[in-house]
Amino acid sequence: MAAATKKPNRLRLAVTLGAFLTAATPAALAPAWAGQGPDSVADLAAGLVDSVVNISTSQTVEGARGIPAPQAPEGSPFQEFFDEFFNKQKDGTTNAPPRKVQSLGSGFVIDSTGVIITNNHVIEGADEIIANFNDGTKLTATLVGRDEKTDIAVLQVKPTAAKPLKALKFGDSDKMRVGDWVMAIGNPFGLGGTVTTGIVSARNRDINSGPYDNFLQTDAAINRGNSGGPLFNQNGEIIGINTAIISPSGGSIGIGFAIPSDAAMHVVDQIRRYGETRRGWLGVRIQQVTDEIAESLGMGPARGALVAGVTEKGPAAEAGIEPGDVVISFDGKPIGEMRDLPRLVADADIDKVVDVVVIRKGKETMLKAKVGRLTEEVAKADEKQNPTPAEPPKPVVTQLLGLTLSELTADLRKQFSVASEVKGVVVTEVEPGSSAAEKGIAIGEVVVEVSQEPVSKPADISARIDALKKDGRKSALFLIANTAGELRFVPLKLDE
Repeated sequence: MAAATKKPNRLRLAVTLGAFLTAATPAALAPAWAGQGPDSVADLAAGLVDSVVNISTSQTVEGARGIPAPQAPEGSPFQEFFDEFFNKQKDGTTNAPPRKVQSLGSGFVIDSTGVIITNNHVIEGADEIIANFNDGTKLTATLVGRDEKTDIAVLQVKPTAAKPLKALKFGDSDKMRVGDWVMAIGNPFGLGGTVTTGIVSARNRDINSGPYDNFLQTDAAINRGNSGGPLFNQNGEIIGINTAIISPSGGSIGIGFAIPSDAAMHVVDQIRRYGETRRGWLGVRIQQVTDEIAESLGMGPARGALVAGVTEKGPAAEAGIEPGDVVISFDGKPIGEMRDLPRLVADADIDKVVDVVVIRKGKETMLKAKVGRLTEEVAKADEKQNPTPAEPPKPVVTQLLGLTLSELTADLRKQFSVASEVKGVVVTEVEPGSSAAEKGIAIGEVVVEVSQEPVSKPADISARIDALKKDGRKSALFLIANTAGELRFVPLKLDE
Protein backbone atom coordinates (compact mmCIF):
# COMPACT_ATOMS: atom_id res chain seq x y z
CA MET A 1 0.00 0.00 0.00
CA ALA A 2 1.50 3.29 -1.04
CA ALA A 3 2.17 5.89 1.61
CA ALA A 4 -0.50 8.59 1.82
CA THR A 5 0.55 11.99 0.48
CA LYS A 6 0.54 14.53 3.24
CA LYS A 7 -1.76 17.46 2.36
CA PRO A 8 -0.83 20.98 3.51
CA ASN A 9 -2.90 22.58 6.22
CA ARG A 10 -4.54 25.40 4.19
CA LEU A 11 -6.06 27.06 7.24
CA ARG A 12 -2.67 27.25 8.97
CA LEU A 13 -1.07 28.68 5.80
CA ALA A 14 -3.75 31.35 5.49
CA VAL A 15 -3.41 32.41 9.12
CA THR A 16 0.39 32.52 8.83
CA LEU A 17 0.25 34.54 5.60
CA GLY A 18 -2.28 36.95 7.12
CA ALA A 19 -0.10 37.49 10.18
CA PHE A 20 2.92 38.13 7.95
CA LEU A 21 1.08 40.72 5.85
CA THR A 22 -0.27 42.45 8.93
CA ALA A 23 3.21 42.71 10.42
CA ALA A 24 4.92 43.67 7.17
CA THR A 25 2.43 46.23 5.81
CA PRO A 26 2.57 49.72 7.37
CA ALA A 27 -0.76 51.30 8.31
CA ALA A 28 0.03 54.14 5.92
CA LEU A 29 -0.18 51.68 3.01
CA ALA A 30 -3.67 50.44 3.92
CA PRO A 31 -6.08 50.91 1.02
CA ALA A 32 -8.08 54.15 1.10
CA TRP A 33 -11.32 52.25 0.51
CA ALA A 34 -10.83 50.12 3.63
CA GLY A 35 -12.77 52.69 5.70
CA GLN A 36 -16.56 52.53 5.57
CA GLY A 37 -17.21 56.16 6.39
CA PRO A 38 -17.54 57.92 9.75
CA ASP A 39 -18.32 55.70 12.74
CA SER A 40 -21.28 57.92 13.63
CA VAL A 41 -22.78 61.25 12.59
CA ALA A 42 -24.95 61.50 15.69
CA ASP A 43 -23.08 64.41 17.29
CA LEU A 44 -22.95 66.30 13.99
CA ALA A 45 -26.66 65.75 13.27
CA ALA A 46 -27.68 66.73 16.81
CA GLY A 47 -26.11 70.16 16.36
CA LEU A 48 -27.80 70.79 13.00
CA VAL A 49 -31.29 69.31 13.10
CA ASP A 50 -32.85 72.21 15.04
CA SER A 51 -31.92 74.60 12.22
CA VAL A 52 -33.59 72.48 9.54
CA VAL A 53 -37.32 73.11 9.14
CA ASN A 54 -40.25 71.39 7.51
CA ILE A 55 -42.07 73.71 5.11
CA SER A 56 -45.83 73.22 4.81
CA THR A 57 -47.83 75.30 2.34
CA SER A 58 -51.45 75.63 1.34
CA GLN A 59 -53.11 77.25 -1.63
CA THR A 60 -56.66 77.62 -2.89
CA VAL A 61 -57.48 76.04 -6.24
CA GLU A 62 -60.61 76.02 -8.34
CA GLY A 63 -62.94 73.25 -7.26
CA ALA A 64 -62.95 70.65 -9.99
CA ARG A 65 -63.89 67.30 -8.55
CA GLY A 66 -60.71 65.74 -9.84
CA ILE A 67 -62.32 62.36 -10.61
CA PRO A 68 -60.36 60.71 -13.41
CA ALA A 69 -62.42 59.40 -16.30
CA PRO A 70 -62.46 55.58 -16.26
CA GLN A 71 -61.01 53.77 -19.24
CA ALA A 72 -63.68 51.55 -20.73
CA PRO A 73 -62.70 48.69 -23.08
CA GLU A 74 -62.47 49.70 -26.71
CA GLY A 75 -65.88 49.59 -28.33
CA SER A 76 -67.69 49.41 -24.99
CA PRO A 77 -71.29 50.73 -25.04
CA PHE A 78 -70.54 52.59 -21.80
CA GLN A 79 -67.80 54.75 -23.30
CA GLU A 80 -70.29 57.26 -24.74
CA PHE A 81 -71.89 57.63 -21.30
CA PHE A 82 -68.52 58.15 -19.61
CA ASP A 83 -67.45 60.75 -22.19
CA GLU A 84 -70.66 62.73 -21.79
CA PHE A 85 -70.50 62.72 -17.98
CA PHE A 86 -66.85 63.71 -17.64
CA ASN A 87 -67.03 66.29 -20.42
CA LYS A 88 -69.70 68.04 -18.36
CA GLN A 89 -67.20 68.22 -15.54
CA LYS A 90 -64.68 69.89 -17.80
CA ASP A 91 -67.36 72.39 -18.91
CA GLY A 92 -67.87 73.39 -15.28
CA THR A 93 -71.44 72.11 -14.95
CA THR A 94 -70.57 69.87 -11.99
CA ASN A 95 -67.66 71.77 -10.44
CA ALA A 96 -67.16 71.58 -6.68
CA PRO A 97 -66.38 74.70 -4.59
CA PRO A 98 -62.77 75.98 -4.36
CA ARG A 99 -60.62 73.83 -2.07
CA LYS A 100 -57.31 74.00 -0.21
CA VAL A 101 -54.33 72.01 -1.45
CA GLN A 102 -51.36 71.37 0.85
CA SER A 103 -47.76 70.43 0.11
CA LEU A 104 -44.64 69.67 2.13
CA GLY A 105 -40.95 70.35 1.72
CA SER A 106 -37.83 71.31 3.65
CA GLY A 107 -35.77 74.39 4.38
CA PHE A 108 -33.04 75.70 6.68
CA VAL A 109 -32.14 78.80 8.70
CA ILE A 110 -29.19 80.87 7.45
CA ASP A 111 -29.65 83.93 9.68
CA SER A 112 -30.76 84.11 13.31
CA THR A 113 -33.04 87.01 12.37
CA GLY A 114 -35.31 84.43 10.71
CA VAL A 115 -34.09 84.04 7.13
CA ILE A 116 -34.91 80.60 5.72
CA ILE A 117 -33.92 79.06 2.38
CA THR A 118 -35.97 76.50 0.45
CA ASN A 119 -36.79 75.54 -3.15
CA ASN A 120 -39.01 77.76 -5.25
CA HIS A 121 -41.12 74.78 -6.31
CA VAL A 122 -41.89 74.05 -2.64
CA ILE A 123 -43.63 77.41 -2.07
CA GLU A 124 -44.72 78.37 -5.60
CA GLY A 125 -48.32 79.57 -5.67
CA ALA A 126 -48.75 79.19 -1.89
CA ASP A 127 -51.29 81.31 0.00
CA GLU A 128 -49.78 80.36 3.35
CA ILE A 129 -46.29 79.13 4.31
CA ILE A 130 -45.52 77.60 7.72
CA ALA A 131 -42.04 76.72 9.00
CA ASN A 132 -42.23 73.74 11.38
CA PHE A 133 -39.21 73.37 13.67
CA ASN A 134 -37.83 70.21 15.21
CA ASP A 135 -39.17 71.07 18.69
CA GLY A 136 -42.73 71.53 17.41
CA THR A 137 -42.62 75.33 17.05
CA LYS A 138 -44.58 76.67 14.07
CA LEU A 139 -43.81 80.10 12.58
CA THR A 140 -45.61 81.77 9.68
CA ALA A 141 -43.22 82.67 6.86
CA THR A 142 -43.41 85.45 4.29
CA LEU A 143 -41.77 85.33 0.88
CA VAL A 144 -38.78 87.67 0.47
CA GLY A 145 -38.07 86.66 -3.12
CA ARG A 146 -37.54 83.71 -5.42
CA ASP A 147 -35.65 82.68 -8.52
CA GLU A 148 -37.29 80.23 -10.90
CA LYS A 149 -34.17 79.58 -12.96
CA THR A 150 -32.20 78.17 -10.01
CA ASP A 151 -35.27 77.01 -8.02
CA ILE A 152 -34.35 78.98 -4.89
CA ALA A 153 -36.70 80.90 -2.56
CA VAL A 154 -35.90 83.07 0.46
CA LEU A 155 -38.40 83.23 3.35
CA GLN A 156 -38.62 85.35 6.50
CA VAL A 157 -40.05 84.34 9.88
CA LYS A 158 -40.21 86.34 13.11
CA PRO A 159 -38.35 84.48 15.87
CA THR A 160 -39.60 84.89 19.42
CA ALA A 161 -37.62 85.39 22.61
CA ALA A 162 -38.67 81.90 23.62
CA LYS A 163 -37.49 80.51 20.29
CA PRO A 164 -34.07 81.93 19.30
CA LEU A 165 -32.88 80.59 15.96
CA LYS A 166 -29.52 79.05 15.23
CA ALA A 167 -28.12 79.84 11.78
CA LEU A 168 -26.33 77.32 9.58
CA LYS A 169 -23.24 78.19 7.54
CA PHE A 170 -22.57 77.71 3.85
CA GLY A 171 -19.44 75.79 2.89
CA ASP A 172 -17.39 75.71 -0.31
CA SER A 173 -19.02 73.34 -2.79
CA ASP A 174 -16.09 73.78 -5.19
CA LYS A 175 -13.91 71.87 -2.74
CA MET A 176 -16.18 68.83 -2.72
CA ARG A 177 -14.76 65.85 -4.57
CA VAL A 178 -16.46 62.78 -5.94
CA GLY A 179 -16.40 60.28 -3.07
CA ASP A 180 -16.57 62.85 -0.23
CA TRP A 181 -19.06 62.01 2.52
CA VAL A 182 -22.23 64.12 2.81
CA MET A 183 -25.31 64.19 5.05
CA ALA A 184 -28.85 65.28 4.18
CA ILE A 185 -31.51 66.39 6.64
CA GLY A 186 -35.09 66.93 5.50
CA ASN A 187 -38.76 66.03 5.59
CA PRO A 188 -39.20 62.98 3.32
CA PHE A 189 -42.84 62.06 2.71
CA GLY A 190 -43.84 64.41 5.53
CA LEU A 191 -42.27 62.21 8.20
CA GLY A 192 -40.37 65.08 9.83
CA GLY A 193 -36.66 65.59 10.47
CA THR A 194 -34.81 62.68 8.87
CA VAL A 195 -31.04 62.21 8.54
CA THR A 196 -29.42 60.27 5.69
CA THR A 197 -25.79 59.94 4.62
CA GLY A 198 -23.94 59.11 1.44
CA ILE A 199 -21.24 60.45 -0.83
CA VAL A 200 -20.89 62.94 -3.66
CA SER A 201 -21.50 60.71 -6.69
CA ALA A 202 -20.74 63.28 -9.40
CA ARG A 203 -20.27 66.99 -10.00
CA ASN A 204 -21.44 69.51 -12.62
CA ARG A 205 -24.55 67.55 -13.60
CA ASP A 206 -26.87 69.03 -16.23
CA ILE A 207 -30.40 67.61 -15.79
CA ASN A 208 -32.06 70.07 -18.21
CA SER A 209 -34.03 71.80 -15.47
CA GLY A 210 -32.78 75.30 -16.31
CA PRO A 211 -30.14 77.38 -18.08
CA TYR A 212 -27.72 77.31 -15.14
CA ASP A 213 -27.69 73.60 -14.25
CA ASN A 214 -24.56 72.63 -12.35
CA PHE A 215 -25.79 70.12 -9.78
CA LEU A 216 -23.97 67.97 -7.25
CA GLN A 217 -25.15 64.37 -7.49
CA THR A 218 -25.38 62.27 -4.31
CA ASP A 219 -26.48 58.80 -3.27
CA ALA A 220 -27.62 60.03 0.16
CA ALA A 221 -31.31 59.08 0.30
CA ILE A 222 -33.40 62.03 -0.94
CA ASN A 223 -37.15 61.60 -1.39
CA ARG A 224 -40.25 63.68 -1.94
CA GLY A 225 -40.34 66.25 0.84
CA ASN A 226 -36.55 66.59 0.99
CA SER A 227 -36.72 69.41 -1.58
CA GLY A 228 -35.22 72.60 -0.19
CA GLY A 229 -33.32 70.83 2.57
CA PRO A 230 -29.57 71.11 3.17
CA LEU A 231 -26.77 68.79 2.11
CA PHE A 232 -23.88 69.00 4.59
CA ASN A 233 -20.19 68.21 4.42
CA GLN A 234 -18.39 66.50 7.30
CA ASN A 235 -17.84 69.86 9.00
CA GLY A 236 -21.55 70.58 9.21
CA GLU A 237 -21.41 73.23 6.47
CA ILE A 238 -24.07 73.44 3.77
CA ILE A 239 -22.57 72.56 0.40
CA GLY A 240 -25.84 71.98 -1.45
CA ILE A 241 -29.62 72.48 -1.49
CA ASN A 242 -31.42 69.23 -2.25
CA THR A 243 -33.76 69.87 -5.14
CA ALA A 244 -34.41 66.90 -7.46
CA ILE A 245 -34.26 63.14 -7.81
CA ILE A 246 -34.39 60.62 -10.62
CA SER A 247 -36.79 57.87 -9.68
CA PRO A 248 -39.18 55.71 -11.71
CA SER A 249 -41.04 54.81 -8.49
CA GLY A 250 -41.07 58.20 -6.77
CA GLY A 251 -38.75 56.97 -4.00
CA SER A 252 -34.99 57.20 -3.63
CA ILE A 253 -32.89 55.00 -5.89
CA GLY A 254 -29.66 56.74 -4.94
CA ILE A 255 -29.69 59.46 -7.60
CA GLY A 256 -30.34 62.85 -6.03
CA PHE A 257 -29.27 66.35 -7.03
CA ALA A 258 -28.36 69.43 -5.01
CA ILE A 259 -27.78 73.05 -6.03
CA PRO A 260 -24.13 73.78 -5.17
CA SER A 261 -23.68 76.25 -2.31
CA ASP A 262 -21.38 78.46 -4.39
CA ALA A 263 -24.21 79.08 -6.87
CA ALA A 264 -26.90 79.33 -4.18
CA MET A 265 -25.07 81.91 -2.06
CA HIS A 266 -24.92 84.38 -4.94
CA VAL A 267 -28.65 84.06 -5.65
CA VAL A 268 -29.62 84.23 -1.97
CA ASP A 269 -27.49 87.33 -1.41
CA GLN A 270 -29.11 89.16 -4.33
CA ILE A 271 -32.63 88.22 -3.29
CA ARG A 272 -31.96 89.45 0.25
CA ARG A 273 -30.52 92.74 -1.03
CA TYR A 274 -32.86 93.48 -3.94
CA GLY A 275 -35.81 91.12 -3.61
CA GLU A 276 -34.85 89.67 -7.01
CA THR A 277 -31.95 88.15 -8.88
CA ARG A 278 -29.78 90.49 -10.96
CA ARG A 279 -27.80 88.51 -13.51
CA GLY A 280 -24.93 89.51 -15.72
CA TRP A 281 -25.27 89.73 -19.50
CA LEU A 282 -22.65 89.49 -22.23
CA GLY A 283 -24.77 89.68 -25.38
CA VAL A 284 -23.65 86.60 -27.30
CA ARG A 285 -25.32 83.55 -28.79
CA ILE A 286 -23.16 80.49 -28.29
CA GLN A 287 -22.97 76.86 -29.25
CA GLN A 288 -21.06 73.78 -28.17
CA VAL A 289 -17.55 73.25 -29.50
CA THR A 290 -17.63 69.72 -30.90
CA ASP A 291 -14.59 67.68 -31.86
CA GLU A 292 -15.34 68.47 -35.52
CA ILE A 293 -15.50 72.20 -34.86
CA ALA A 294 -12.31 72.11 -32.79
CA GLU A 295 -10.50 70.24 -35.58
CA SER A 296 -11.74 72.62 -38.24
CA LEU A 297 -10.49 75.59 -36.17
CA GLY A 298 -7.15 73.89 -35.47
CA MET A 299 -7.53 74.52 -31.74
CA GLY A 300 -6.67 71.10 -30.30
CA PRO A 301 -9.07 69.43 -27.82
CA ALA A 302 -12.66 70.66 -27.87
CA ARG A 303 -13.34 73.22 -25.15
CA GLY A 304 -14.93 76.61 -24.61
CA ALA A 305 -18.04 78.23 -26.08
CA LEU A 306 -18.25 79.10 -29.78
CA VAL A 307 -19.72 82.55 -30.44
CA ALA A 308 -22.38 82.22 -33.14
CA GLY A 309 -23.76 85.73 -32.86
CA VAL A 310 -23.15 89.04 -31.07
CA THR A 311 -25.91 91.42 -29.95
CA GLU A 312 -25.52 94.83 -31.51
CA LYS A 313 -24.25 97.42 -28.98
CA GLY A 314 -24.12 94.74 -26.28
CA PRO A 315 -21.17 94.20 -23.90
CA ALA A 316 -19.56 91.60 -26.17
CA ALA A 317 -19.80 93.85 -29.23
CA GLU A 318 -18.29 96.75 -27.29
CA ALA A 319 -15.45 94.46 -26.17
CA GLY A 320 -14.66 93.40 -29.74
CA ILE A 321 -15.90 89.81 -29.48
CA GLU A 322 -16.79 88.46 -32.93
CA PRO A 323 -18.72 85.50 -34.37
CA GLY A 324 -16.29 82.62 -34.73
CA ASP A 325 -14.43 83.42 -31.51
CA VAL A 326 -14.19 80.59 -29.00
CA VAL A 327 -14.42 81.85 -25.42
CA ILE A 328 -12.10 79.74 -23.27
CA SER A 329 -11.89 81.92 -20.15
CA PHE A 330 -14.18 84.44 -18.44
CA ASP A 331 -13.08 86.58 -15.48
CA GLY A 332 -10.13 84.26 -14.85
CA LYS A 333 -12.26 81.07 -14.83
CA PRO A 334 -11.81 78.44 -17.56
CA ILE A 335 -14.72 77.55 -19.86
CA GLY A 336 -14.60 73.78 -20.18
CA GLU A 337 -17.81 73.54 -22.19
CA MET A 338 -20.51 75.81 -23.56
CA ARG A 339 -22.86 75.74 -20.54
CA ASP A 340 -20.12 77.05 -18.23
CA LEU A 341 -20.19 80.49 -19.84
CA PRO A 342 -23.85 81.48 -19.17
CA ARG A 343 -23.47 80.47 -15.51
CA LEU A 344 -20.26 82.48 -15.01
CA VAL A 345 -21.65 85.51 -16.82
CA ALA A 346 -24.88 85.37 -14.80
CA ASP A 347 -22.93 85.29 -11.51
CA ALA A 348 -20.68 88.22 -12.49
CA ASP A 349 -21.27 91.62 -10.87
CA ILE A 350 -23.10 94.14 -13.03
CA ASP A 351 -20.77 96.79 -14.55
CA LYS A 352 -17.66 94.79 -13.60
CA VAL A 353 -14.90 94.86 -16.24
CA VAL A 354 -13.67 91.30 -16.77
CA ASP A 355 -11.00 89.57 -18.85
CA VAL A 356 -12.39 87.42 -21.66
CA VAL A 357 -9.92 85.11 -23.42
CA VAL A 358 -10.92 83.93 -26.89
CA ILE A 359 -9.35 81.80 -29.59
CA ARG A 360 -9.53 83.68 -32.89
CA LYS A 361 -8.11 82.07 -36.01
CA GLY A 362 -5.95 79.74 -33.93
CA LYS A 363 -4.52 82.39 -31.60
CA GLU A 364 -5.48 83.35 -28.05
CA THR A 365 -6.60 86.96 -27.56
CA MET A 366 -7.54 88.69 -24.31
CA LEU A 367 -10.35 91.24 -24.40
CA LYS A 368 -11.97 93.45 -21.76
CA ALA A 369 -15.75 93.30 -21.36
CA LYS A 370 -18.00 95.33 -19.09
CA VAL A 371 -20.75 93.04 -17.77
CA GLY A 372 -24.27 94.27 -18.52
CA ARG A 373 -27.51 93.36 -16.76
CA LEU A 374 -29.81 90.65 -18.10
CA THR A 375 -33.40 91.90 -18.12
CA GLU A 376 -36.57 90.37 -19.56
CA GLU A 377 -36.46 92.88 -22.40
CA VAL A 378 -32.85 91.98 -23.22
CA ALA A 379 -33.61 88.26 -23.07
CA LYS A 380 -36.56 88.63 -25.46
CA ALA A 381 -34.51 90.75 -27.85
CA ASP A 382 -31.88 88.00 -27.96
CA GLU A 383 -34.48 85.36 -28.85
CA LYS A 384 -35.32 85.62 -32.55
CA GLN A 385 -37.71 83.34 -34.37
CA ASN A 386 -36.36 81.51 -37.38
CA PRO A 387 -38.70 82.12 -40.32
CA THR A 388 -39.68 79.19 -42.48
CA PRO A 389 -37.66 79.16 -45.71
CA ALA A 390 -39.48 79.50 -49.01
CA GLU A 391 -39.77 76.81 -51.64
CA PRO A 392 -36.45 76.23 -53.43
CA PRO A 393 -35.86 77.56 -56.94
CA LYS A 394 -34.32 75.49 -59.69
CA PRO A 395 -30.96 74.18 -58.48
CA VAL A 396 -27.77 76.03 -59.45
CA VAL A 397 -25.05 73.94 -61.05
CA THR A 398 -22.39 74.30 -58.32
CA GLN A 399 -22.58 71.41 -55.83
CA LEU A 400 -20.34 70.89 -52.78
CA LEU A 401 -20.60 68.65 -49.71
CA GLY A 402 -24.24 67.83 -50.36
CA LEU A 403 -25.16 71.48 -50.99
CA THR A 404 -26.31 73.17 -54.18
CA LEU A 405 -25.05 76.75 -54.01
CA SER A 406 -25.67 79.99 -55.85
CA GLU A 407 -24.42 83.54 -55.74
CA LEU A 408 -26.91 85.60 -53.70
CA THR A 409 -28.62 87.63 -56.43
CA ALA A 410 -31.37 90.20 -55.84
CA ASP A 411 -33.99 87.75 -57.16
CA LEU A 412 -32.86 84.96 -54.83
CA ARG A 413 -32.69 87.36 -51.89
CA LYS A 414 -36.29 88.36 -52.58
CA GLN A 415 -37.43 84.76 -53.19
CA PHE A 416 -36.02 83.51 -49.88
CA SER A 417 -36.72 86.75 -47.95
CA VAL A 418 -33.06 87.01 -46.97
CA ALA A 419 -32.34 90.07 -44.82
CA SER A 420 -30.50 92.86 -46.64
CA GLU A 421 -27.51 92.79 -44.27
CA VAL A 422 -26.80 89.09 -44.94
CA LYS A 423 -23.91 88.55 -47.39
CA GLY A 424 -22.63 85.27 -48.79
CA VAL A 425 -23.64 82.25 -50.90
CA VAL A 426 -27.23 81.00 -50.79
CA VAL A 427 -28.18 77.32 -50.41
CA THR A 428 -30.71 76.34 -53.06
CA GLU A 429 -30.80 72.59 -52.46
CA VAL A 430 -29.68 70.12 -49.79
CA GLU A 431 -28.99 66.51 -50.67
CA PRO A 432 -31.11 64.16 -48.51
CA GLY A 433 -28.98 61.98 -46.23
CA SER A 434 -25.92 64.19 -46.59
CA SER A 435 -23.95 65.54 -43.65
CA ALA A 436 -25.34 69.00 -44.45
CA ALA A 437 -28.91 67.70 -44.19
CA GLU A 438 -28.15 65.90 -40.93
CA LYS A 439 -26.67 69.10 -39.49
CA GLY A 440 -29.89 70.99 -40.26
CA ILE A 441 -28.74 73.25 -43.09
CA ALA A 442 -31.90 74.40 -44.89
CA ILE A 443 -32.77 75.71 -48.30
CA GLY A 444 -32.68 79.52 -48.33
CA GLU A 445 -29.93 79.79 -45.73
CA VAL A 446 -26.69 81.56 -46.57
CA VAL A 447 -23.06 80.45 -46.21
CA VAL A 448 -21.28 83.53 -44.81
CA GLU A 449 -17.83 82.09 -44.02
CA VAL A 450 -15.90 78.88 -44.47
CA SER A 451 -13.32 78.25 -41.74
CA GLN A 452 -13.48 81.91 -40.73
CA GLU A 453 -12.89 83.26 -44.24
CA PRO A 454 -15.78 85.25 -45.85
CA VAL A 455 -17.26 83.95 -49.13
CA SER A 456 -19.37 85.76 -51.72
CA LYS A 457 -19.67 83.19 -54.53
CA PRO A 458 -19.59 79.39 -54.86
CA ALA A 459 -16.07 79.51 -56.31
CA ASP A 460 -14.83 81.01 -53.02
CA ILE A 461 -16.16 78.00 -51.14
CA SER A 462 -14.58 75.58 -53.61
CA ALA A 463 -11.19 77.27 -53.26
CA ARG A 464 -11.43 77.31 -49.46
CA ILE A 465 -12.28 73.61 -49.33
CA ASP A 466 -9.40 72.72 -51.64
CA ALA A 467 -7.00 74.66 -49.39
CA LEU A 468 -8.28 72.91 -46.27
CA LYS A 469 -7.84 69.49 -47.88
CA LYS A 470 -4.25 70.36 -48.79
CA ASP A 471 -3.65 71.30 -45.13
CA GLY A 472 -4.88 67.86 -44.07
CA ARG A 473 -8.11 69.11 -42.48
CA LYS A 474 -10.92 66.59 -42.17
CA SER A 475 -13.75 69.09 -41.84
CA ALA A 476 -14.65 72.68 -42.66
CA LEU A 477 -16.46 75.07 -40.33
CA PHE A 478 -19.32 76.81 -42.13
CA LEU A 479 -20.84 79.99 -40.71
CA ILE A 480 -24.50 79.80 -41.72
CA ALA A 481 -27.06 82.64 -41.58
CA ASN A 482 -30.78 82.01 -41.66
CA THR A 483 -32.96 84.37 -43.66
CA ALA A 484 -33.27 86.76 -40.68
CA GLY A 485 -29.51 86.96 -40.33
CA GLU A 486 -29.17 84.81 -37.19
CA LEU A 487 -25.81 82.99 -37.30
CA ARG A 488 -24.63 79.55 -36.27
CA PHE A 489 -21.59 77.38 -36.97
CA VAL A 490 -21.90 74.02 -38.71
CA PRO A 491 -18.92 71.66 -39.24
CA LEU A 492 -19.06 69.59 -42.44
CA LYS A 493 -16.81 66.65 -43.28
CA LEU A 494 -14.67 67.15 -46.37
CA ASP A 495 -14.98 63.56 -47.59
CA GLU A 496 -18.61 63.99 -48.71
